[in-house]
Amino acid sequence: MKSLRLKTIWKNLKRPFKNIFLLIGAGFLIWMLFFDANSWLIHKELNSEINQLEEKKSYYKDAIQQDQEEWRELQTEEGLEAYGREHFYLKQPNEDIFIIEFQDSINKKS
Repeated sequence: MKSLRLKTIWKNLKRPFKNIFLLIGAGFLIWMLFFDANSWLIHKELNSEINQLEEKKSYYKDAIQQDQEEWRELQTEEGLEAYGREHFYLKQPNEDIFIIEFQDSINKKS
């Protein structure tokens, strides 16, 4: 009884593999997904690379826009004076500059 049941199970399992069209279709599907030059794995890698490049593109567009805004500010006399005062501590001849540092902003040297 058990051997008959095993034979029928084995026969049912072998049945799809006897169909040549199914075997060729499965082989073609496996080939296209994993081994072909345009495989799914390569497309996945290329899509991730495209996403990274688009992120870089948006970052650089934002950086360019920010630099253009700073450039417009530096085109005016007031903007140029403010930039010199903030970054280079420039002053007028009759002015004094006081730099106030708080205790938590001072880097402690070890």
